[in-house]
Amino acid sequence: MENVLTVADVTYEQVAKMIDHSLLRPELTIDDVLEGCAVAAKYRVASATVRPADIVLSVDALSGSGVPVSTVVGFPHGSSATDTKVYEAKRCMDDGAIELDMVINIGRLLSGDVAYVTDDIAAVVAAAGADAIVKVIFENAYLNDEQKIAACKASEDAGAAFVKTSTGFAPSGATMHDLILMRSSVSPHVKVKAAGGIRTLDGLLEVMSIGVERIGATRTEAMLEDYKARFSS
Repeated sequence: MENVLTVADVTYEQVAKMIDHSLLRPELTIDDVLEGCAVAAKYRVASATVRPADIVLSVDALSGSGVPVSTVVGFPHGSSATDTKVYEAKRCMDDGAIELDMVINIGRLLSGDVAYVTDDIAAVVAAAGADAIVKVIFENAYLNDEQKIAACKASEDAGAAFVKTSTGFAPSGATMHDLILMRSSVSPHVKVKAAGGIRTLDGLLEVMSIGVERIGATRTEAMLEDYKARFSS
């Protein structure tokens, strides 16, 4: 691919602020979550994305670090009733999260009920309020291009801040094809997040080159240590 960014083109802060450090695996213990928060704080990433039950713990662990807590709503299947997603969004905000990654109702989108999907997203955006960032997860592994474009339109119409490829738990994650499609299917003020499969600094720089502004990552430490090593060499 032409015009891929290198470490010479971007600052450490620009790279670090691309990353939502992901702490969503179901088997993570309390100690694992605290260790993950320490990584997020050490590397000054965009956020630590934690499970809803871990928000209060993580807000406390990250206090004073400048790293906010993000969390998930309707995760990972997106099939909760809208009222349930709204309650979850409000509870997550009350517990201290300021960014919400919500999963669309995948089955309704596949059924062609785009109005339901739009209303579902809009209800969570309204519940989160003006000060929150809502990212909408599509789970592209199950969608064709027409459905991905429809999900982009629904997300923008509903007032979401980001469109996002995947949960990281489906058969596939972010692809360059999908990211280019999503970037071209929303207005410039709607941002794109890639999740699932970006495990290296080169992968981060590649998606950054096409206008992706956030990624979900578990290999945060390796990516940012790689940046430091290359920049200092």
